Amino acid sequence: MNPTPDDLLLITGATGLVGSHVAEESRRRGLRTRAIVRTGSDVGLLKDWGVEVVEGELNDAESLRRACDRVTILVHCAAKVGDWGPVEDYREVNVRGLDALLDAARNAAHLKRYVHISSLGIYEARDHWGTDETEPPSRTGIDGYTLSKVEAEDVVRRHIDEHALPAVILRPGFIYGPRDRTVLPRLLEKLKGRKVKFLGSGEQLMNNTYVGNLIDAVFLAIERDAAVGETFNITDGRLVSKREFIGTIAEEAGLPVPKRSVPLPVARVLARGMEGLWKLLRKREAPLLSSARIKFLGLNLDFSIGKARRELGYEPAVEFRDGVRQTVRSFRETGRL
Repeated sequence: MNPTPDDLLLITGATGLVGSHVAEESRRRGLRTRAIVRTGSDVGLLKDWGVEVVEGELNDAESLRRACDRVTILVHCAAKVGDWGPVEDYREVNVRGLDALLDAARNAAHLKRYVHISSLGIYEARDHWGTDETEPPSRTGIDGYTLSKVEAEDVVRRHIDEHALPAVILRPGFIYGPRDRTVLPRLLEKLKGRKVKFLGSGEQLMNNTYVGNLIDAVFLAIERDAAVGETFNITDGRLVSKREFIGTIAEEAGLPVPKRSVPLPVARVLARGMEGLWKLLRKREAPLLSSARIKFLGLNLDFSIGKARRELGYEPAVEFRDGVRQTVRSFRETGRL
């Protein structure tokens, strides 16, 4: 489809990292744009861009009905994220909330395209060397988030099969960029305190995905009719090692580059022990080491984007170091560094 000013694009998660960039780009392209946001959310930027704001929740049918009214394009970025906590808490938002959203969009009867932001975390937690979309998702999951994201894709597939949902699924890796309020700010704090250690050699590849590159993929998914019903891995193209990833962030921020490391077998034993103890004590915060953090810092996460290049015409425009430079600059400009 060729979006026009007559189309209406709805974004979930529009106050977050990915959703806010979708909103900004949508308005830059002159599209009518609406966001469904929780009551009390900071919507200053959205209103500055001229985005229509509807207050609501994914588990509130009436607010979903209002949000989906006359919507022709829906980009679903909202999700409960994290690597700790009961799986049912993640399912409530990421699975049942999604199902309610798609029901509301179908009942509105105007939808031409649905773009679903999934995750490369749906694949098995092992070393990957060019894994592509032919590999099925792992249904065991290492935490509530990854398992619920697999189940969310099942919901999308069911709506494709039963209701002809015009959906495209994008699976980005670790997303970084301006307006990140979680992972990179925490990493910067740990770098300041010299608390960062590599797991193993640190030469394992990241699945780094600059937010601007992901946004390019989102709008390609909207525009390419042949992409409907398909799933695409999305990364920066040039993947970097954990050492280069963390070292580049430290250098750009003017912080000490970490040198220390923990042997991977030792880290795995510590993670199992900590997870067991934390569950026994019913702690709400994740332990320092967990299976999810072993995956993030200890595994080789090389996923192929060949299909996205061939079928979407996706070509990452922002190289990793430029993306980090833009991200760190934005943190300085907003007083967060």
